[in-house]
Amino acid sequence: MAGLWVCSLLVTGANQGIGLGLVQQFLGLPNPPEWVFAACRDPKGQRAQVRPDLASRHPNLVIIWLEVTDLASIKVAAARVGEQVGGSGLNILINNAGIAKLNLLDTEMLEDMSQIYITNTVGPLLLSQAFLPLLKKAAQGSLGSALSCSKAALINMSSYGGSISSPSSWDLMQVVSYCCSKAALNMLTKCQSLGYREHSILCTALHPGWVQTDVGGSVGHTPPMTVDTSVQGMMKVLSSLSEKDTGTFLDW
Repeated sequence: MAGLWVCSLLVTGANQGIGLGLVQQFLGLPNPPEWVFAACRDPKGQRAQVRPDLASRHPNLVIIWLEVTDLASIKVAAARVGEQVGGSGLNILINNAGIAKLNLLDTEMLEDMSQIYITNTVGPLLLSQAFLPLLKKAAQGSLGSALSCSKAALINMSSYGGSISSPSSWDLMQVVSYCCSKAALNMLTKCQSLGYREHSILCTALHPGWVQTDVGGSVGHTPPMTVDTSVQGMMKVLSSLSEKDTGTFLDW
């Protein structure tokens, strides 16, 4: 895709759905990244779709076990990626892993809300902290000062459900904990954009649309959008991101 030149990237939640779709799109670029890291909670599980045969066809693909709520797992993954990329660092970290549960306002529970918040909001925070040194290396090794995904970028997969100003999804899906976690993720993205600007790292929250995935279908309705449609749209956005987009929440 024109305008998107990436040496390395890591996608969490890459065993299926949007994460796997992003991995496949990057691998299929005319000039694919030197390294594509597909981070999965259960890469060998029955529901996992990132299979070893995919890695055998793409020697630049590395499948990594990663539990985004486990700090020790995150540190091990960051060390492994660091060993692979060396001094060139990591160009893009895509925090895609997320969960949702259909709990209404009056039935929301402490355990569910805590689990969803830790996965959808705290996880991306911990990952950005662990991979920050690699993102900084990539930024320092890139030519020019303008922010872009080709330099260094942190992409948080958010949701329109987390938009406080436009809660249009309320009548369709009252997934309270999910919406709250994504609103917090949007604020985290803003904080990261301010804190990491000095390191020349672009930070953006991206809405993938209502997509036909396990999370998308968890509200009891069939989502209207396929993974391919969503991912192709997001790839166009990633290729065009610049300084004006850092700290923003975008719907592709």
